[in-house]
Amino acid sequence: MDFGFTAEDGAFREEARAWLSEHAAGAQERRTWERTLGKAGWIGLGWAEGGYGNRSATLTQQVVWAEEYARSGAPPRSGHIGENLLGPTLLAHGTDEQKARFLPPIAVGEELWCQGYSEPGAGSDLAGVRTKAELSSDGTYRVTGQKIWTSLAREADWCFVLARTDPESTRHHGLTFLLVPMDQPGRIEVRPIRQMTGTSDFNEVFFDGAHARVEHVVGGEGAGWAVAMGLLGFERGVSTLAQQIGFAQELGRVVEAAVRSGAVGDPVVRERLVRQWAELRVMRWNALRTLGRGGDAGAPSAAKLLWGGWHQRLGELAMQVRGAAAGVGPVEWSPSAPYELDEAQHLFLFSRADTIYGGSDQVQRTIIAERVLGLPREPKGVV
Repeated sequence: MDFGFTAEDGAFREEARAWLSEHAAGAQERRTWERTLGKAGWIGLGWAEGGYGNRSATLTQQVVWAEEYARSGAPPRSGHIGENLLGPTLLAHGTDEQKARFLPPIAVGEELWCQGYSEPGAGSDLAGVRTKAELSSDGTYRVTGQKIWTSLAREADWCFVLARTDPESTRHHGLTFLLVPMDQPGRIEVRPIRQMTGTSDFNEVFFDGAHARVEHVVGGEGAGWAVAMGLLGFERGVSTLAQQIGFAQELGRVVEAAVRSGAVGDPVVRERLVRQWAELRVMRWNALRTLGRGGDAGAPSAAKLLWGGWHQRLGELAMQVRGAAAGVGPVEWSPSAPYELDEAQHLFLFSRADTIYGGSDQVQRTIIAERVLGLPREPKGVV
C-alpha cells in the first residue's frame, strides 16, 4: 500500500536510483562522499526555494530520495545531522544571516555538524541541562560543561549546543541554542566511548570556556527549549521512512537466517517473523499518514516508541533463529581480533540502546500522558 506518490515522484525515484547505482558502489571516504552528494545536488532537497539548497523537491520527493539512498547500500552519511536536523531548524527559527552563513556549506557537503544535547545528568530529560554559557565582555559566549552520546563529534566542524544562559533558571527555562565551532584546541575535548559492540560511534565532549558568537544564537537567548523541541520533531520526520527501509533489509536477512537454520519450521518463530513484518508495514503507513503534519505533540513520541521496541525485538529474533550458533563469533579469537561480531550480533547488541537514546521509552510515555492525554504531571523528587 504505497500511497501519496505521484508520477513526478516516480520519475524522481528513477533519477535518484540511477545516480546512486552509478556512484554509491565506489563511494569514497565519508567527507569526500558528502562533497560528491553536494556537487550532484542531493543535499538540502527543497531548500532551493529559499535560495540555499541545490535543487527543488517536494516533501514526497525528499522521502523518495531517503528511501532510495537506504536501498542503495551507500555508506552512512556524515552530513545527516546538519542536513536533517540543523538545516530545517535554521529554516524555521534562524535569521536570514544564519541561513546564508550555514545552509550553503551544508548543501555542498563542506561543513559537518554534531548535536550537543544529552549530558551525564540530562539524557532523555533535557530540562536538566547543566552546561552553561556566559556572555563575556567581548560579546561572545563562553561555554562550559559536558555533553555525552555525541555522534560524529570527532568529524564535525560545528556543534549545536543546548546550554543554560540564565544561572538562576531551572528546568526548561533559561536555555539557549548555540552554534559552536569545534576547532578550539584547549577549549573543546572529544573522547570516544567504547560500546559493547566494540565500536565507538558516540563520544563525550568537554567544553572549557569554548567560544560562541552572539550572532550564532538561534531563536534568541532563553528560547532554546522551543528550538530544541522543534528540532526533535524534524529528527523523527522524513528520516523515519528511510530508517524503515533499513529495517526491512535487516528483517529480510533475519528471515533468510531462519530458513537456513530450520528455525522457520517452529510455529512460534514463524508467528514472530510475520508479526515483525506486519508491524513494520503499519509503521510505514503511519509515517506516511503523519508526514508533514505539525502541532501533534504526541506523534513524534508515538513513532519513537513504535520503532524503538520493534527494532529491539528484531535483534532478539536475529539471535533466536540462529540458536546456539548465535553465541559464536565469525572468526577465531586472536590478540589482533579479540572482539569480532557478525552483522546479526551487532544488531542484537546495538539495538539494546534503541529504547534509551533519542528519548527513552519512559520519557516518551510521560510526554504522551501529560501533553496528549492531559493526565496529571509526574511528581518531581519522588523516589
